[in-house]
Amino acid sequence: MYGLWKPRVLGAWKVPASGPAILAVNHSHNIDGPMLMGTAPRPVHFLIKKEAFTGPLGPFLEGIGQLKVDRSGTDRTAVTGALGVLADGGVLGIFPEGTRGEGDFASLRAGLAYFAVRSGAPIVPVAVLGSSERRGRLVKGLPPLRGRVDVVFGDAFEAGDGTGRRTRQALDAATVRIQDHLTAHLADAKRLTGR
Repeated sequence: MYGLWKPRVLGAWKVPASGPAILAVNHSHNIDGPMLMGTAPRPVHFLIKKEAFTGPLGPFLEGIGQLKVDRSGTDRTAVTGALGVLADGGVLGIFPEGTRGEGDFASLRAGLAYFAVRSGAPIVPVAVLGSSERRGRLVKGLPPLRGRVDVVFGDAFEAGDGTGRRTRQALDAATVRIQDHLTAHLADAKRLTGR
């Protein structure tokens, strides 16, 4: 990442140095996940759509600890793998919107709340800014080479209400709390970076 672009990483110290953590990342460009993996202070295991695991990319992604997920329904293998990462004290990366979009955390899925409440792991909001602002001249699908991409880590927070309940109502309330935190962090990150 540092060879192709000029990432500016802010607040990486906010990621807990040990123990389980969930990085909740906005997603507006394909480069967002690799950019975070290349700049995060700890190894990150992402839930990645199974369609990406084709050809030589499949063994590579599995080799660096990424988790394949079938988005057509509830993928129990992926859920178990993600909870295993957290149980082992690792870092799970999630795009809470489920797919690439505006990158504004406008439509969160319940998966992030489930993983956070079930594992008790803190959530660290992450804003990747600048990856979709301009197209590169050499490769149209990527940001301009040597262009600046900001990766801004926010303050860790707990998604649950402290009761440990995992009912639909508790997960819905956790999703609202998460949405509030992520939206506020994105606004702060934009102010901080001037984007």
